[in-house]
Amino acid sequence: MKQNGTPRTEAPRPVDVLVAGAGQAGLSAAYHLRRSGLEPADGPGGFVVLDHAPRPGGAWQFRWPTLTYGRVHGMHALPGMELTGADETRPSSEVIGAYFRAYEERFGLRVRRPVDVRAVREGEGGRLLVETSDGVWAPRALISATGTWDRPFWPRYPGQEEFRGRQLHTAGYPGPDTFAGQRVLVVGGGTSAVQHLLEIAPVAAATAWATRRPPEFHDGPFDEDQGRQAVARVDERVRQGLPPRSVVSVTGLPMNEAIRRGMADGTLSRRPMFERLTPEGAVWADGTVFEADVVLWATGFRAAVDHLAPLRLREPGGGIQVEGTRVVRDPRVHLVGYGPSASTIGANRAGRAAVREIRALLAREPVAV
Repeated sequence: MKQNGTPRTEAPRPVDVLVAGAGQAGLSAAYHLRRSGLEPADGPGGFVVLDHAPRPGGAWQFRWPTLTYGRVHGMHALPGMELTGADETRPSSEVIGAYFRAYEERFGLRVRRPVDVRAVREGEGGRLLVETSDGVWAPRALISATGTWDRPFWPRYPGQEEFRGRQLHTAGYPGPDTFAGQRVLVVGGGTSAVQHLLEIAPVAAATAWATRRPPEFHDGPFDEDQGRQAVARVDERVRQGLPPRSVVSVTGLPMNEAIRRGMADGTLSRRPMFERLTPEGAVWADGTVFEADVVLWATGFRAAVDHLAPLRLREPGGGIQVEGTRVVRDPRVHLVGYGPSASTIGANRAGRAAVREIRALLAREPVAV
């Protein structure tokens, strides 16, 4: 194997479990691995957590500065340690980053970073072979908790390459000030699109909002039964081997006073998707034109699972078939933070479930070191 053009000669490092990713799902899994009796270890036995981010905080560390902790939707505490006394006016990236750092230290998780997990292949003696920027590991089981932040989805539309203005994705959203005095077209029907519009409209010269489907807002509390139904709908897709949808895509958007004001003043006046982009902006099928300086694609993310490609886990439907967290085609591989567990509370539960199955796997299938 080569890395950066230089052959690697060291032997793979054996370990019982490798956790790829130290966001909510990865830290939850690591916590439950410790509770189950495994210890962080760089050699045979135990587990190792690898994270490609430069510091603790998962994807939260990359969020825009105006997303304060008080505006975070549905942040659930990690298992075993509550997040208390947080200043709701501070950026969520700072609050949650500090919380994750304290969590890693409290439970001695010894996360190795920054480490890129590049490919997972079949190894020898029943082990997997995980190629990383920090060498090669040979785990008996893998918990892939790589999330979605690294795979922003950019849809393709006619004229996209001809547009002379700026195009960016939510993953690179810097906050509203950079759009002052500009005409901004926001594309996407999720929570991020709504948040961007409400922030940008007061400083922009004009805004427009385009979505493929009319957004659905739900008023009143979202109870536990509704939550279970939503998760079940997402779960059914991954059980069929279809690409997962987000939980929000089936729950709709929570209504609040800011959204009501945005609807009343026209900020959240949604248009259907435009037909094409032009050098100056967007054109709809009915001839309507919006001249734009910026197109902001708030079009979501896809699961970051390319490192698993050598194992050929995808089904004909395009997704990876999962039962609970276990990949049907390879029971050594568990996906947490994927599909129905792609929420903070879902990630906690998935981490616990994955560890339970992996401990059973390790007990019945001993392999040589």
